[in-house]
Amino acid sequence: MAPSAPTPRAPRLLKALIVSALGVALAHLILSDTLYLSFAGQAASTLGAGPGYSADQAFTTALINTFLVMPLVLWIGMLVTGERRVGPMVLVGTVAWITAVGNGIDLLDDAPGTLLPLRSLALVVAVTALASLVRRREKP
Repeated sequence: MAPSAPTPRAPRLLKALIVSALGVALAHLILSDTLYLSFAGQAASTLGAGPGYSADQAFTTALINTFLVMPLVLWIGMLVTGERRVGPMVLVGTVAWITAVGNGIDLLDDAPGTLLPLRSLALVVAVTALASLVRRREKP
């Protein structure tokens, strides 16, 4: 089976923008909801409702969930749209997401349900989408 011709840059970039925006939205939703649920569990535990999560467990669970979701959404989303060779995009998007969360986690930690700064979310989407244009050369 002969390899298909690569997608032109503009359609690939548009697909990447859509998938990146969905990835950021889903990862942010999971991060925010997991933190909120863990804080509710901590509060219930503090009030004597049985064993709950420690602060470290809740925080670690929230971060691991969101860090696993982002690469999966990017990879599966681009594969569903018919794109291949998405490794650089997934790697850059995951690192950008981890960086954005690392810089803005205090906002979510202080007030569950709030959003990370919109500029950082837009930057993650833009950098991730631009990384989709990086392709490895095909072997002759």
